[in-house]
Amino acid sequence: MKIDFFKKENSFKKKDFIFHSNLCWIIVFTIAIVIILFSFIFNYRLFIQMNEEPVLSSTNDNGQLPLVNQNRIEKVLNIFSERENNSQQILNSISPVVDPSL
Repeated sequence: MKIDFFKKENSFKKKDFIFHSNLCWIIVFTIAIVIILFSFIFNYRLFIQMNEEPVLSSTNDNGQLPLVNQNRIEKVLNIFSERENNSQQILNSISPVVDPSL
C-alpha cells in the first residue's frame, strides 16, 4: 500500500501564458513620453513664473549703484599681502630634516 501525501510537481509554468514583449515596450514608451511632456510643462510654467517676478535691485534714489568703501578694500588687500608674506617666510625657511638612521 502506497500513500502519497505530497505530490511533487515538476513544472510550475502556466499552460497558456504568452509574454507580449511588444506590448510591454509600448507601455514603457508611452510612460516615458508622458513623463517628458509633464517635465516640459512644469519647466515652462516655472520659467514663466520666474520671468514675471520683479528683479530686486540695489540702486539708490538717483539710479546709481552704491560705491564700495575704500577702507574695506584696503583692509582686504592688507590681509592678502600679510598672507603672502607669511607664505614666503614659510617657503624660504629651512625646515629641519630628521635623520631616520639616528
